[in-house]
Amino acid sequence: MEHRGLVLVHTGDGKGKTTAALGLAMRAWGGGLRVLILQFIKGGQTYGELAAIEALKGVRDTIEVRQCGLGFTRRDEARKAEHIKAAKAALREAEREIVSGAWDLVILDEINYAVKFGLIETDDVLRLLERKPPTLHLVLTGRDARPEIVEAADLVTEMKLVKHPFEKGIKAQKGVEF
Repeated sequence: MEHRGLVLVHTGDGKGKTTAALGLAMRAWGGGLRVLILQFIKGGQTYGELAAIEALKGVRDTIEVRQCGLGFTRRDEARKAEHIKAAKAALREAEREIVSGAWDLVILDEINYAVKFGLIETDDVLRLLERKPPTLHLVLTGRDARPEIVEAADLVTEMKLVKHPFEKGIKAQKGVEF
């Protein structure tokens, strides 16, 4: 069987982009692949998936997660320069890791948001895709994936919002949304 690394994009206005990528990470880990997750926006927060990944440590080499961001940028315009600096550092880290040969699957969580919010450029992401080794699987998540990124991908899944509990005033639920 020929092994070819794929570029996968999880985008759309519905929930589940990161969750789907993390499910893929678990599947890959279960199959013996080495997995790295770089989170472009999240930083310093605790999520249920991080606890689950932490619990896998000691079983065998595990999934590595690095939070590279400073948190949500929409509510933090005063610190936009710091968000840009963090996103560009995450991009450099992503490039180093992508070409390192240390990983079989790299997930660039919320990288599409980083582009959408003007923290990094579409061309920067396209250059990453060009540098990807032929056997590495690469996943990009976040709403509003640019058409050029969609075109460069092998698989694109769009999560569509149909209904959300927030519309009824229900806040995010631990274990479901974080």
